[in-house]
Amino acid sequence: MGTPLSRFSGWGRAPRATQPGGPRRPPGGERPDRPFTGYKLARAVLSADGAKTAFAGLTLGAERVYGVTAEASCVWSARHAPPRRWCGCGFYCLHELADAQALGCVTENRSALLVEVTASGRYIRYERGLRYSRQRVRVIRGGTCGCGNPGTGLADGGSGLVGWRHLTPVCDRCGAGRQALTMSGFAARLDGPVVLTLPAAPAATPAPDAGESPFAVLAAEIALLHARLDDLQSRLDH
Repeated sequence: MGTPLSRFSGWGRAPRATQPGGPRRPPGGERPDRPFTGYKLARAVLSADGAKTAFAGLTLGAERVYGVTAEASCVWSARHAPPRRWCGCGFYCLHELADAQALGCVTENRSALLVEVTASGRYIRYERGLRYSRQRVRVIRGGTCGCGNPGTGLADGGSGLVGWRHLTPVCDRCGAGRQALTMSGFAARLDGPVVLTLPAAPAATPAPDAGESPFAVLAAEIALLHARLDDLQSRLDH
């Protein structure tokens, strides 16, 4: 089960029920002639024994854990195959990377990973993305630490599901002293291969010159002020 994006501008417009260049099909009945590439957000999860990792959705699919390759299922009814136009079931992805990055700025999505997927199977097309039945996570593009820096690892997020703990991205500074998985460690525990394409870490702020202590500078300024006061007093005495 994916993450519905009905609040995202342009997502909720009526889907097209035709395949490009082909006959009209019933809603949810489109089948692409090739897989689509899309971008989405997902929660990183770690199994209770720490041996396996996986992904979870953000809203309606938040209770479902899925691996690198997954088939969508409906959380309300097993009597139809996702996606259905009158139902919200199915995986969701966006066509443009920039749209997925913008969605990651929403408060409740700040701890999510940005991933690139291949979408296939049944699908419904929207203005900004797709709702579809089958996906494969191809690339993990990382996440953002709560401080705003790119996440270099994944630490316990303080929440979870039965048998799984949510992980949240942390940078080196914020993750110091915390038990955390590296991004490569997370990828290695998945049930299939993925590519890591992580943003570059920000350049380090240069340290102050060790030979010019701020206390020494302050002391010199105080001494100069005293000298000027002494000179002024001397002139007044004359």
